[in-house]
Amino acid sequence: MKRIWAAIVYLASGLLTAIASWLALGILILSVVILPLLPITAPYMRRIVDFDRRRLARYTGVEIPAPPPLDGPWLHRAQRVLADPESRREGIWLVTHALFGTLFGALAVGIPGSLVQQPVVMLTWWITPGGNENSFGVHVDSWPKAFLSVPIALVLCLILTQFPKLANLDARWTGKLLAPPKASLEKRLAEVVATRAAALQAHGAELRRIERNLHDGTQNKLVGVVMMLGIAERTLKQNPENALQALLRAQDAAGDALEELRNVVRSIHPPVLEDLGLDGAIQALAARCPVPCVLTADHLGRLPAAVEAAAYFAVAEALTNVAKHSGAQHAWVSLNIDQDRLAVVVHDDGKGGADEQRGTGLDGIRGRVAALDGTAEVSSPEGGPTVLTVVLPVGK
Repeated sequence: MKRIWAAIVYLASGLLTAIASWLALGILILSVVILPLLPITAPYMRRIVDFDRRRLARYTGVEIPAPPPLDGPWLHRAQRVLADPESRREGIWLVTHALFGTLFGALAVGIPGSLVQQPVVMLTWWITPGGNENSFGVHVDSWPKAFLSVPIALVLCLILTQFPKLANLDARWTGKLLAPPKASLEKRLAEVVATRAAALQAHGAELRRIERNLHDGTQNKLVGVVMMLGIAERTLKQNPENALQALLRAQDAAGDALEELRNVVRSIHPPVLEDLGLDGAIQALAARCPVPCVLTADHLGRLPAAVEAAAYFAVAEALTNVAKHSGAQHAWVSLNIDQDRLAVVVHDDGKGGADEQRGTGLDGIRGRVAALDGTAEVSSPEGGPTVLTVVLPVGK
């Protein structure tokens, strides 16, 4: 009985996505006619498909990996929709699910409803003047007709026992349509391996940077403090009147060393993230940017520390590039969360032409973001504008 009930719930919920698929197909046809609409409507089509992936995972216990979201600049989304095999398979699924999902879902809703109605009509026909009509159009106005509900109910019970097979059939072809092919899985595995290598490389570079800063900066200043304290000690023994000046110089050097150490700590995980959260920390970055910068942000709440740090450093590096290289008059930063993904967009009205090979820090942003299974896309044609789009899974 539990399997039958699970199959009914699965097929009945499929009726909802089938109705949504009909609407999506109508919008898709309109988008093909008016081609510029396609990159706008395609992400909403994918939401319907993603909902069905989750529905399938709840029924079968096997998750189908979702393709990357259709985000980024308009032209990038247009290219993805037209060239991505995932989008073509999802389009085929919309057509087939609209047809068969409607049929299977109607059966899953109608058969149990009819089964419940049979004994109700049989037991209550005599109360209603003129009799009742059952779900199969039989007008019940006598006991012989009423007892016809018994074999009808038995047939409906037999049909119900076949619902698990019908649900399994639906689940198999849905999984076959939506599951990525073996080549895609191999490509994804290669991406994971490359991402892991990039993460290890970025981690090693970060460790070397911290070691270099501690060795060349903080350590040298602390050595200077020790030397000045030694000079102050000798001066105190030989000429006590001049010892105060030596101690003051040592104190200033200790203050410089402390400030250097704080800078190193801030470069590992800025305290402002703990104090203000991501939106507050980036608001502080925007306020300090030499180029006038406007921040637009949803109410983000607290996100995982690694995500906040990656987003913060990406915006910090991007705004540094805006100030140093872009020649921009204005800059904009937007933060929003959609489907458990944080999207960070930094946009300026500068001259464009950003090149990752010229040491602008874009390669570092990409490596830091890839370590969290995120994406970083840069659009910077000659003449501008430059748009950096970073998407990070937040894991909520």
